[in-house]
Order: sequence, then structure tokens, then C-alpha cells
Amino acid sequence: MEKVSVIIPVYNTEKYLEKSFASILNQTYTNLELIVINDGSNEATTKKLQQYAKEDNRINLFEFPNRQGVGHARNFGLTKSTGKYIYYFDSDDYLSENTIDLLVTYINDDPVVSGGVRTTHFLNSYAVIFDGLFKTNKMTGNRFNLITRNASVNFMFRKDYLLENKLIHSENVEVFSDLTFIVPAIGDLPVITHVREALYFRRRRNDPIKNPSLQQGDALEKAKDFLSVYLELKKMNLNIETTEFINHQLMNYYRKDIVRLFKDEENIDELFTDLTKAFKRVDEEQLKRYDLLLKREITPILKEDKKFYKRRNARYQILREIKNLITAKNKKRALIRFVYRNLFLKLPVKKGLVYFESFGGKSYSDSPKYIYEHLINNKNEYKYVWHLNEAAHLPGKAKIAKTDSLRYYYTLAVAEYIVTNVRLPLFFEKREEVSYLQTWHGTPLKRLGGDMEEVHMPGTNTERYKINFFNEAQKWDYLIAPNAYSSEILSRAFWFDKKVLEVGYPRNDILYTKNNSKNIADLKTKLKLPQDKKVILYAPTWRDDEYYSKGNYTFELKLNLEKMQKELGEDYVVILRMHYLIASEMDISKYGEFVYDYSLYSDIGELYLVSDILITDYSSVFFDYANLKRPILFYTYDIDKYRDQLRGFYLDMETELPGPLLETTDEIISNIQNINTLREQYKERYDVFYNRFCKWEDGTATLKTIETVF
Repeated sequence: MEKVSVIIPVYNTEKYLEKSFASILNQTYTNLELIVINDGSNEATTKKLQQYAKEDNRINLFEFPNRQGVGHARNFGLTKSTGKYIYYFDSDDYLSENTIDLLVTYINDDPVVSGGVRTTHFLNSYAVIFDGLFKTNKMTGNRFNLITRNASVNFMFRKDYLLENKLIHSENVEVFSDLTFIVPAIGDLPVITHVREALYFRRRRNDPIKNPSLQQGDALEKAKDFLSVYLELKKMNLNIETTEFINHQLMNYYRKDIVRLFKDEENIDELFTDLTKAFKRVDEEQLKRYDLLLKREITPILKEDKKFYKRRNARYQILREIKNLITAKNKKRALIRFVYRNLFLKLPVKKGLVYFESFGGKSYSDSPKYIYEHLINNKNEYKYVWHLNEAAHLPGKAKIAKTDSLRYYYTLAVAEYIVTNVRLPLFFEKREEVSYLQTWHGTPLKRLGGDMEEVHMPGTNTERYKINFFNEAQKWDYLIAPNAYSSEILSRAFWFDKKVLEVGYPRNDILYTKNNSKNIADLKTKLKLPQDKKVILYAPTWRDDEYYSKGNYTFELKLNLEKMQKELGEDYVVILRMHYLIASEMDISKYGEFVYDYSLYSDIGELYLVSDILITDYSSVFFDYANLKRPILFYTYDIDKYRDQLRGFYLDMETELPGPLLETTDEIISNIQNINTLREQYKERYDVFYNRFCKWEDGTATLKTIETVF
């Protein structure tokens, strides 16, 4: 059994080391040496590596005091290896248990053999490979397709082949360092065996903002590295086929990545010199194969005329947008967004124009509503537009803008103030003169934004979700926090480092200013609730993984309302208030005057005021409701799944919440029937909770917000 040297550069991947190293050390092929290069990692990573080296004598650990880069680490590892075969592995990835066994089996006397690579966001899911499912392919003219994500992982090499051909990774760049190694390594080989069973799982990092992989790094720096590596490759004695391949890679990188960067003219200044050097190395005959638009676009690059290029680039960016407009599925939306980018955003900002939105235009509600109503009563110099998709009778003289209407895009482009409680769509571009107030919509119990380990929402993945959230949060100028706990979490989870307004939620002002018997009686009349009965408010949240489609979530009501009516109907009525993301409307007709569905009622604060008891689960509503110091029951029938798989919690629900965790309708009924005992039982914990989460609230949050922002 020949020895295989596995070369593993490591830099600050302590989070992934345990599973990644286990996948190597537990290979069915046992004659391994691990050349581990600690490339200037942090203390946590260093301690783990040192412990692994003590526990397994197959690990040879080398430590650099300062980071040298993955290319240098791979090259260094090769010099320290003693095996016949060389295998490169990244320290956040994972192997199937027989990967190396299969590669050794099929390499024979060849210089290189390749295995299948998959990129995944896995946390706890790994593939099981069944012997004999696929076997091998012989890769000839398409062998460059084996280079997955520009990396040299999951190739096995004969060491003598690497040394004879002096194949090394680039040490001049952070990204794409593998290309100077792998391109020439396979370029002169007429055929390469590809073992489709031999799976290597590349981890798609779940935190592209704070802990990105090299491929998730800054796009401009990546482009610089790509051009540098391309020029390094051009200095090598590559055959015609390999030369055409790298030229084609340059053209593709330009069309897919650099053109996008050049929407910002400053990036042209950063890249133009290297770009001209690169394009001057492309064979003229190969350039002739590309479309006329692309050839005309690179003409000023070849002439080294940056001013000419900037003029042509500006025109061609518009032409690309027009092309995308023509091919768009929703041409009306594409056209109006084209107008937004190329006309509305070039208009001057309108002083005193305020754009309001709550829950993506679903309702006139929440903190934006209270800020608006205070402004119309106290600030005559402003004009207002509300984004609303349903007809509504608003106080004041605000204009209504429906989603995708001209007024909607125009207002987003020229309003001096933006006030919303959720994220705006990705197309929104924040202008310097604009003040953007993000009120948000709740104290977090569930993990949010950058604190979420993995995202289970439709239409996105973890990486895209976090990048989009990060980009949105950078547009905010102000973020409201209802308590110190939220201030710390929201700032961290949203990567927000500007002004946090530590004033409480404007929407909660009424819990102090209108919490009296007359207002409550008037609200009950308005809501057609009986004055002689107590009110139970059931307000659950949504589940990330229960949905029909993107943006349309479902919810299965687990409360047995029939049993509740039988046991509690003489003294109580129930209000249902589903989360705004839940698409389903409940059929409550059979419950008569016992159940009222106010899921679409715009002001949940008024529902709090009329309610004597709140039943919720993981929704943030209980933080707001606690301002009233009324009983709260937590119906957490799926707590293990929600806590461990979907979101995770910031609080220990079993010890920190101001009410019991209940799993059945019978438990709910019993606690309501003994509500006074419950009050006494949870009094001390409730007081602690109130002091922690409600002490900023005093009915003046709206005024304090307006005094700061407007």
C-alpha cells in the first residue's frame, strides 16, 4: 500500500476542523500522512491543530507565525511530503470515507487522477457512496472541466510528476493561486481518468461577511488576482489547447465579473492597466471568434485608451440593460426598473418627501404608522407617500404607491427620508442625501441575519441571504432598538455600525398612553368583541421551512379551538393573529362568536390592549406584550426542531421567559383556568424580564425618534 501525502493549509477554520479532519483520518485507505500547515491562524485554531497532532502520529504539523497564503502553504507542504502520491485538501471541506481509496485504485501509473467535487452548505449531512454506482470516465478534450471552482482539490498526483515538471501554486495572490499549478498539470496530458464516485465536498461558507472563503472575498481584489494569475500563466510554455483555454477563461471572467464591476467607473481606474496587459496577450485569431459587441468593447482596452473605454463602457452598460429588458419574463417590471436606474435616480432628491412602508406594503401599521401620524400632526413642511398594496383610509394627505407602480419607484429614487420596518428590495439604491430609518419589527428571540447558522427559506441560500442582508443594512442610517439586549444583537446580526436609536419602539407607545379602561372598552366595540368576556390573543410566528413558494408561507393551527370553546367559552373569546408572512387564512366559521381572526388587522398594539392573556410561541410579540404585565403562555409543541434545526434562540426559553412552555391544548386550558396561580408562580421571573426588556418603553419613543431623524 503506497503512502499518500495529504497537504492541508489551515487558516482560522477552527469551526470546521473536527469534522473535516475526521473525514480524512477515517478514510478506508490508511497509509496516509497529513502535512498540516498552520498558516498564521488564531489561537483557537492553533490549539485544535496542536491537539490533533498529539493524538494521531500521521499528522505532521508545521506552523507559520504569520500568514503566508494558501499558495505558499501548498508549495511548502509538497517539500515536506514523503508519499508517492500527493492530495490537496482544504481544512473546511469533507471527504466521503472511501475517496482516497478510490483515487489510489484508479490512478495506476498515470500522473494524475480526478474525483468528483460537490459544493454544499452542509452542516450535518454527508453523502454515503455505494460501490459500483458510476465508476470512471476518460476525459480528453473536456479535461479542463475537471477544474472545479479554480481549485486543485480532489486530484491525486504522482509526486515525481509534480517535481519533474516544477509545478507550483502561485504565491503572489490570495485567490486563484491553484491555477498556475493545475492548468499546466493537466494541460499536457492527453487523457485523465475521472472517478465519479470519489466525492469531495467543498464547503460553501455560511458566513460570507465575517468569515468568508477566498472565493467569497472582495470582487475587485479577486479580479486583480485573476488578471495577475492569467499573466503568470502566459509566461509559461503552454501548448495551444491550454493557451486557448486560459484565453477563454479571461474572456468569460471579463464578461461575467469585470463588466459587473465596471458599473462603478472607479473600478475601471483600478483594473485598466492590468486589463490591457492581459488582453494584449490574447491571440488575435481567438478574439475574432467572439461577438461583435464584445470585440468593439475591448478595442479601447487594446489601444490602452482609458477615456475612450469609459465612454464606450457607459454606452454598453446601457445596451446590456436593454438586452436584459428584452429577454425579461416580466417586461413591465424590467422596464420600470430600467427607468428607475437610468432616469429617476438621476433626478434631484426632493426635500421634505418621506417614503413610508410597513411589512413590504402589506399594511398601514407598526412603528412607521406612529411616526407618520406624529409627523402629520406636528410637521407641516413634509409630504408623504405610503407604499400600500391594498386600499386604505389614511389620516393626512399621504399619497399611496402600489408595488411596481411608477410612483413607487419614483418615490424610492427621490425621497429625502425612507422609513420602513423590514428590508427593501435588492434593486433599491441609497443616495447620499437620503436619511434611511429602519425601525425593525421586534425584539429578537430567534437568531437573525448574520447570527443564523443556516437559512431554510425558499428562493435563497445561506450565502446569498447574508450577503443581501449585509448590503441592505449598509444603507441604513438609523436603527431603532427597544432595549439594550436588542441594541447589541441587532447591531451585530445586521452588521450595523451607524446610529442606533435606543428609545423603545414607537408602536409600543400606545401600551402606555392608551392603557386605560375607557380606551380598551372603545377598542372592544371597534373590534366587535363582547365587553363582558376576557380575551385570549393567539399570535404564533411562521416556520422558515413551511411554505408553498418563495414569500408564501403556510401554517397548520395546532390549537384545538373546539376543546377550548367547550372549556373556556363562557368566560373567554379568542383572537387569532397570524404572522404577516403566513399565507393561509383560517376558516373559523364553525366557532361562532368564540374565535375572531384579526390576522389582517393592521395594529397589533390595539389587540394587545384588549387582550387579557397572550398565547405565542417563538414570535417576538411577547416582548412587546410584557409592557402590559399581563400573563403570557408559550405554546412550543415543536421547540426541539425550531431551536436545533431552523433558527436557534438567543434566550434560554426554559429559564428566562415570563411564562410556562406548554405542548398541548389541555395544558393551555389548565393554565388559563388557573391563571391567578400562574401569575403568582411567575411574578418574580416576570419582574426580571420586564426590567431587562421593557424599561426603555415609556410612551415617548415616537417623539424621541422624530427629534433625532427629522
